[in-house]
Amino acid sequence: RLASGVPCAQPLVASYDGTWPDVEYIWTHHSRDASCILGPNDVCAKYTYYFDGHVENSTYLCTRAVDSFGAAVTSGCYQQRNGSFATRVCFCRSVPGGVPCNEAPLTKNVPDYGASRERNDLGFLTFDLKTDLSHLFNWNVKQLFLYLTAEYVTPNNELNQVVLWDKIILRGENALLDFKNMNTKYYFWDDGNGLKGHQNVTLTLSWNIIPNAGLLPNIEALGQHSFKFPTEYTQTRV
Repeated sequence: RLASGVPCAQPLVASYDGTWPDVEYIWTHHSRDASCILGPNDVCAKYTYYFDGHVENSTYLCTRAVDSFGAAVTSGCYQQRNGSFATRVCFCRSVPGGVPCNEAPLTKNVPDYGASRERNDLGFLTFDLKTDLSHLFNWNVKQLFLYLTAEYVTPNNELNQVVLWDKIILRGENALLDFKNMNTKYYFWDDGNGLKGHQNVTLTLSWNIIPNAGLLPNIEALGQHSFKFPTEYTQTRV
């Protein structure tokens, strides 16, 4: 029942309860059956089809892409909406034979020279952020300080909180944000080996309202996003 023009390539993995297939598991255990051979000019792509804001299906594939000017596209995400339907495609370059860049967040185990010489987990991820904060500004709001926090639980700590990205918005500046495929601003370090194979890392957007006078409220956004890290360390350069 796929709409015309929506990519759909074998092998298919169906989920009848709305949960997302474990793509990292598929790559680890069935990479030969579920991967494609990158040509000299190919890129990895993830093509996702939405209805009413919810994912209907997603296809991971090797392809070539051009923009409206005919120039080759090698990275970034693009979205098109038609009423309740939306399609979104993200492109990236992978190292042939390595973990596909469109597969999942990645972890490496490397020395943290800023704290010690012990090897700790270092996570790599990209994120999308869309929100309208215009309503927060009034005569007594000078600026907003936004920050994106990753929260997770490990055997060593009941609660881990790591700030990955932040931004200051001054009064009069555009407070309608729509960021795609953003890199984190700060390193995602764990104080041990708590990221590898972690099944529930939650991203939360919060902000401080900086007034001209009065209290400084700290507000947490209503939306959250949870994801998991792969069970193996990546060996590719990131």
